[in-house]
Amino acid sequence: MSTRRPCRPSARAWPCTSPRKPTAACCPSSRPFHDPYHRSRRAAFAVLPRSIALVGASERSAWSNTAHKNLVDFGFTGRILPVNRKGDAVYGRPAATSLRALGEAVDLALVMVPQAAVEDVLDEAREAGIRNAVVLASGYAETGAAGQALQEQLRAKALEAGIHLIGPNCVGFVNYVRRTPVFTITPPLPILPGSLAVISQSGAVGTLTHQYAHKQGIGLSHIVTTGNEAVIDVGRVIGHMADDPDTRSIAVFIEAVRDVASFRAGAERARAAGKPVVVLKIGRSAATAKSAQAHTGALVGDDRVFDAVCQSLNILRVDSIEEMVVTAELIARTGVLRGDGVGFSSISGGICEILGDRAESVGIRLPEPSPATVKRLQAALPDFGTPHNPLDTTGAIILDPKLMGETTRILLEEPRFDLLGVAFDVPISQQQERSYSRPGLEAIQQAAGAGGIPALILSHTAQSLTDHARGTVEALGLNYFPCGLELAVPAIGRAVAWSRAMRETQARPAAAAAPPPAAPAERPEGERALLQALGRCGVPVIPQALARNAQEAATAAAACGCPVAIKIASPDIAHKTEVGGVALNIATPEAAAAACDAMLAAVARKAPGARIDGVVVSPMRAPGVELLVGVRSDPLWGPVLALGLGGVWVEILKDTQLRLLPATEDDVLDMLGRLKGRALLDGYRGTPAVDRRAVARAVVAIAQAALALGPQLDTLEINPLRAGPNGAEALDALAVWKD
Repeated sequence: MSTRRPCRPSARAWPCTSPRKPTAACCPSSRPFHDPYHRSRRAAFAVLPRSIALVGASERSAWSNTAHKNLVDFGFTGRILPVNRKGDAVYGRPAATSLRALGEAVDLALVMVPQAAVEDVLDEAREAGIRNAVVLASGYAETGAAGQALQEQLRAKALEAGIHLIGPNCVGFVNYVRRTPVFTITPPLPILPGSLAVISQSGAVGTLTHQYAHKQGIGLSHIVTTGNEAVIDVGRVIGHMADDPDTRSIAVFIEAVRDVASFRAGAERARAAGKPVVVLKIGRSAATAKSAQAHTGALVGDDRVFDAVCQSLNILRVDSIEEMVVTAELIARTGVLRGDGVGFSSISGGICEILGDRAESVGIRLPEPSPATVKRLQAALPDFGTPHNPLDTTGAIILDPKLMGETTRILLEEPRFDLLGVAFDVPISQQQERSYSRPGLEAIQQAAGAGGIPALILSHTAQSLTDHARGTVEALGLNYFPCGLELAVPAIGRAVAWSRAMRETQARPAAAAAPPPAAPAERPEGERALLQALGRCGVPVIPQALARNAQEAATAAAACGCPVAIKIASPDIAHKTEVGGVALNIATPEAAAAACDAMLAAVARKAPGARIDGVVVSPMRAPGVELLVGVRSDPLWGPVLALGLGGVWVEILKDTQLRLLPATEDDVLDMLGRLKGRALLDGYRGTPAVDRRAVARAVVAIAQAALALGPQLDTLEINPLRAGPNGAEALDALAVWKD
């Protein structure tokens, strides 16, 4: 562990990790974030102020009373300066009538005045040289258009004055490690400094989160509530926590990503620092985006795009406060695992069965112990014990608690395991203490201390860490999770997946996506023109010939070699089958001529206003796996790639994977490997396996072509992309353009 400590100037900004003597260049109060995006926009916010002005301080205000009490309870050693309009003494301290009247620049102003007075306070802060503020007042963007306008005024005033502002509509922040609360809600006591940073757009959710963490015995490094994010947003705070030496993992609750570039920059910094970001985001039930003409629009909804963002940035997305806290803390304790193998043990055979079922349901690999480990376990266990994973250590440990330590030691030395979970409760009261409890825990801890892989002690059911249990955990130094197996096992599964992605990122150099090809001179109209444009961009497309009448259709069919497919050629018809515009397996040139006449007549009846260029004649292809490849422009995140089973399956199964563009061939291979129907790609009931690398090349070419078609493209869809052992080929294409 690094021995470096942050320097401490009088008003330190986001903590600096420089081991050098503090200098103005190193740690001024307005030191910017380290990444170029943030440096170019605005400076940092002081999270370790040594002087705090309580603006609106009053013993009649619950917010003010709580804020002051927190400072006292945490043992804040800096200066506390009350400010109120009357200049009345408060909390036994003299009060100034305004920030101007303080006569000095303080590090931070906690603004607890009504909304109507907030901008005046910012004017005072600017004149007083105060550059950091937390604003509690609500009534801004969360209330609608009028409130949004007020918030824009507030933002403009803060930026013009160079004030780094958290809020409005927030409850502040706490630096637990440095005992600095700028917080208007009472945090749980006693203070538990730790390494988990909690960031929340909601003050209430943030408070509930650190209350739950406290009940689990999990300490925080920080909690930061960002509210409406007029200036400082979630992404900036994530980026800070990525640099913070006291933080090892980051839990985030968000309602909406308000600054996409900032969010990505913060998450990328966290990934580079090896710190997990675990996100609870609302919106899974929101109606997905729709497109009148392309399947892709229905498959690429706002929430699914955020899932793709998480996949791209190795962010772990969860569905509850409990999952968020347990997952983030568990990975903080394990770090990046060396592999995917997980071992479990318990004193109960029934619990072992539950562990096995739960592990399989969340995709955890449970390798069987090697022969050498089996032999050692057989020597240690009673005759009725059976060595396998999960390991039932049997009730023999009741008579011989040291057996728990011996089996743990053996399992920790198993080369096929990369993490070990031991199901064993820490008693929550003196009445629940058993003769084997403490000796068994001592034996587990002694073995874990000498092990080469992480070892976690897991409660069987969800519990709170009582004072009695906390005493045992602290006295023995246990790596204990009282959350229960229902939460702990999925969290282990997420730790495995996160670690695998981290290892893959570290193992291969970042592959730069190729620049998109040159845009076509004109927007391609109709399927034939679109396929031709895709072909010029390197997409493998099926040969096609345009026929304007029956004779030309017969000639084209003879040139292609029958059988052929015939489709109507019209820039106005998106779904050809609905108007009789598709004929397949045409066996002879004569049949092609007849099919052309029949098709032109049918389309004229069903789509009388459509422009008709003729028919397109293409060779029929042997059966293969049909894939859908779509690119859709998301209003927040930009172009998104969708890949899944195509043809009719896209409507029935909706088995697709999404990624943000640009994407590499490795990204596409990973998407193929995550499809539920991926077994079809490897050959099924005698069918040949698909050349996945060829598919990946084709998909990347389609994605690059979509980028080349320009910003007015809403959706590009290839359905199907036929995939087989000899490559991939686009058989059909559709483009939807923005108005």
